[in-house]
Amino acid sequence: MIKTKPYDSADYLDSEKAIVAYLKVAFEEGDADDIRAALGAVARARGMTGLSKETGVAREALYKALGKEGNPTLDTLLAVTRALGVKLSVAA
Repeated sequence: MIKTKPYDSADYLDSEKAIVAYLKVAFEEGDADDIRAALGAVARARGMTGLSKETGVAREALYKALGKEGNPTLDTLLAVTRALGVKLSVAA
């Protein structure tokens, strides 16, 4: 019998280059659920505990905001992107 495990993008985000490429695609596609999921995967790859300390947002609140049913506030989104070293920009 073949053993499988659930797929988690966070397992493959092992370099800054991979993280930036992953987030870039999510933001370019512009789907809020995809962006939230991508930020969640990057946060898990980097470590939620450390991210919690850097953002000042409780670890449980980060899991909730960046989870499947999450809806992060703009404050949380900005805190997370800052802590991840990601800049948001606008282009026409």
